Amino acid sequence: MLKNLLHKILLSFKGEKHIAPLAVLRIAFGAIMFISTIRFILKGWVYDFYVAPKFYFPFYGFEWVKPLPEVAMYFVFALMAIASLFILSGFFYRIAITTFFISFVYVELIDKTYYLNHYYVVSIITFLLLLVPAHRYFSIDVIRKPSIKVTQVPSWTINIFKWQLCVIYFCAGLSKLNYDWMVQAMPLKLWLPANESLPLIGPLLTQTWVAYLFSWFGAIFDLSICFLLLNRSTRMVAYIFVVIFHVFTGWLFKIGMFPYIMIFITVIFFSEDFHLKLIRWLQSIFNKRSLQVEDVPKVLIFSPVKKKILYSLLSVYILLQIILPFRFLFYPGTLFWTEEGYRFSWRVMLMEKGGTAFFYVKDPQTGRRGQVINELYLTPLQEKMMETQPDMMLQYAHYLNSVYKNMGIKDPIVTVESYVTLNGSSNQLYIDSTVDLSKEKENFSPKKWILPFKKN
Repeated sequence: MLKNLLHKILLSFKGEKHIAPLAVLRIAFGAIMFISTIRFILKGWVYDFYVAPKFYFPFYGFEWVKPLPEVAMYFVFALMAIASLFILSGFFYRIAITTFFISFVYVELIDKTYYLNHYYVVSIITFLLLLVPAHRYFSIDVIRKPSIKVTQVPSWTINIFKWQLCVIYFCAGLSKLNYDWMVQAMPLKLWLPANESLPLIGPLLTQTWVAYLFSWFGAIFDLSICFLLLNRSTRMVAYIFVVIFHVFTGWLFKIGMFPYIMIFITVIFFSEDFHLKLIRWLQSIFNKRSLQVEDVPKVLIFSPVKKKILYSLLSVYILLQIILPFRFLFYPGTLFWTEEGYRFSWRVMLMEKGGTAFFYVKDPQTGRRGQVINELYLTPLQEKMMETQPDMMLQYAHYLNSVYKNMGIKDPIVTVESYVTLNGSSNQLYIDSTVDLSKEKENFSPKKWILPFKKN
């Protein structure tokens, strides 16, 4: 069944399309990435996230990824900003997109504390832009080397972006089909009243029925929007809803650049005529004859070897994108509680989770036991995120083990007394406080030391 699904998806990628949507996507993506990177630097997050911490929480399997010295970290972000402008303009595109991809993924792998869905979106869109010839039309590269200019490209170079966005939206919709979201209107029932001071709509947001309206609309929107965008007759109305939905959620919940990234890249669904009009408008601004788009059609043809490599790579990529959102099914327990299989699955703003974690270190030789002052080792944001995520607790326990070994304690025992609340539930003991976490190993197996969630 999965093999047939992959075959059907790949069949939809056959044929040829005008390259204009790729050129517009390149420009839009480069612009939003430049703004995002500069914003990140100006907010002081380079220092706060990648210089100030004493300890970092790397992703499993990427423990070897370490932050560079302070000056070098600023250089990495400056490099990303410059690469974004080069992507936008199509100037040395291949070098620019590769540089941005490596730099961005490197930064994201340093510390999972700052994992956000929109960072994941950026990573995969950049990866896909590595594979496509987005610079071979309306770009400085075409001015430098006119012979690379083409008008027609394989359909997959455009459809892969549409497919990816459909995965994001549809999986986000499926993830909302749970008891808390649909029946309890949680966590919106908790979040919306916090905006009661907003003009005009503020008082409405305190009403329970509004939380249910938003919850149901959000689920219906995510599940249906892709089909509406793919249909020519409903596309414009659907895109207006995309803009309204993302602007409104960005306004209410302060979720950074994610809404604007989705608004920008969803333009890929529009027809080639729409994109050509945009390009002609941009061309009129720059008034460059070398950027003229009315040319003799020229088709880009990949060699059989390159085509085979690209299709194999796409097959693996598509398979991963289908599997990752559903890997949680292999884990027992409540997903939002254990968070096993939660990341990289397009679960956006589905839970309100808070907790406290008291770590204790015991000297097995003397029996002396003391509480760890987390503020000595973690930033406030790191501590907040760690207190509700078991894999981060495990990493922190191993770090504390090494710290106290260096203090002279032989084979210290590290335990945690953790209390967590989920979507308005009462505080519950989260981790088995008798387990020495520093002896537990990180792997893909279920973490048996996470206590079960008790719904109340």
